[in-house]
Amino acid sequence: MSTGDNTSPPPKAGAREWIGLAVLALPTVLLALDFTVLHLALPHLAEDLRPSNTQQLWILDIYGFMIAGFLITMGTLGDRIGRRRLLMIGAMAFGAASVAAAYAPTAETLIVARALLGIAGATLMPSTLSLISNMFHDPKQRGFAIAVWLSCFSAGGAVGPMIGGVMLQWFWWGSVFLMGVPVMLLLLVLGPLLLPEYRAPEAGRLDLVSVALSLAALLPVIYGLKEIADVGWAPVPMVAIAGGVFFGWLFVRRQRRLDDPLMDLQLFRNRAFSGALIGMLLGILTLGAFVLLFAQYLQLVLDLSSVQAGLWMMPYAVANVAGAMVAPALAARMPAPYAIAGGLLLSALGYVMFGQADAASGGLTWAVVGSLLVTFGLSPLMVLTIDLIVASAPREKSGAASSMSETCSEMGMALGVATLGSVGVAVYRFLIEDSIPADVPPQAAEAARDSLASTAAVAEELPSATAAALLDASREAFLAGLSAVSYTNALVVVGLAVLVVTVLRGRQSTDETPEEPGPAAPERETATEAP
Repeated sequence: MSTGDNTSPPPKAGAREWIGLAVLALPTVLLALDFTVLHLALPHLAEDLRPSNTQQLWILDIYGFMIAGFLITMGTLGDRIGRRRLLMIGAMAFGAASVAAAYAPTAETLIVARALLGIAGATLMPSTLSLISNMFHDPKQRGFAIAVWLSCFSAGGAVGPMIGGVMLQWFWWGSVFLMGVPVMLLLLVLGPLLLPEYRAPEAGRLDLVSVALSLAALLPVIYGLKEIADVGWAPVPMVAIAGGVFFGWLFVRRQRRLDDPLMDLQLFRNRAFSGALIGMLLGILTLGAFVLLFAQYLQLVLDLSSVQAGLWMMPYAVANVAGAMVAPALAARMPAPYAIAGGLLLSALGYVMFGQADAASGGLTWAVVGSLLVTFGLSPLMVLTIDLIVASAPREKSGAASSMSETCSEMGMALGVATLGSVGVAVYRFLIEDSIPADVPPQAAEAARDSLASTAAVAEELPSATAAALLDASREAFLAGLSAVSYTNALVVVGLAVLVVTVLRGRQSTDETPEEPGPAAPERETATEAP
């Protein structure tokens, strides 16, 4: 991408900027890690706090939903008060919420703490990417810096289960949250020394009504989806979804009337921009449910320890990072849509293999190889659509475009657990109902109907023969749900491959779009620099 100045080369970044990039990588890794680190901790948490299945889903994905809901809001706020300042405020809030989550005494308290972590995380994500754009003016250096940022985010999500496994081997489940405290303290110390302050010269007004409408549209829909997964198609969740859709309509109407909208809807008129956002959302949606099921399969079906499960997820982590690094080189040799589509077909094969996993020893091979193909194949989608989204937007709107891409990423991961995860829950409950042994006490039977994690928690209180029979039935039902989700994921990514080639095939012509508003580039470089 060009800087818009063809008369003189842009300044090169020095040692301070590169060290600053390393500082920005710390919260990026941590934010991604917090999405997946709880997957291995879920059985331990379930045994201690005894959350219901719905509460377990809320604990896992409310973090992502709050980040997604507040990303664009926090991006606008950063323009007004300064992006480094917002980064520092977010770091303090994230550290405090991490401590609250670590020592949460009840499931309800943990859900609240996870929500606060999500709001704090929403201040960090747009700040890090925006500051990178301000620190690296040379296109090649900026491209490499963004690639590092993306790789750190991918690596954080991938190694989360492994790190969580190591922590759980020696400490209690709350320790996975305390990892964020020293990282945020380091950011608070080094940030003011290495990161420049930046304020947009004409920051848009923060419309609080739009903020409220965006949350009123998002949260009722998510609540409704979760309740449908828990109680079926009851009136309350259907009314909640309808209410969320209504508030979403009000939100869109308001954005069209505002001079400084919270979300610039004009960007969606660009076919490449909207197609890339949809592609990212759907691809990451499949990944969200997969990561949760993979961790539960290793621990609850194969009965591996936390450390063993984390080690068996290492190929998945390595493939994730390797795919992210290979994607730009692959796109240099063929059109990006074809590189993305080829990766998606490979990912579909991985999902099919993962769906073949069973409780026997050979199932581990199918699961690990399938996970490797899934994450390696999805990497081109994740990396290349970010560049396409930013390149498809006019230069003066690249910040808004970046926030929208991050929103889709966070939303996709959380929606994957809420929607595709619900498919697995529905299959599990349908099959377990007639498979519970007759001698299982009513209270234990009710727990078994909830989830495999709940079954594992109550089985310890039953006679050995009864516990074994109940666990076998619960595991068989879980594996059927895992297969259903995996095959659904395969169909989604195959359809997505067709969509990418169809919609984004002519994307090269959109690469010139950001160069049209020439005067906008110098305005974006205007900043308030702090010593």
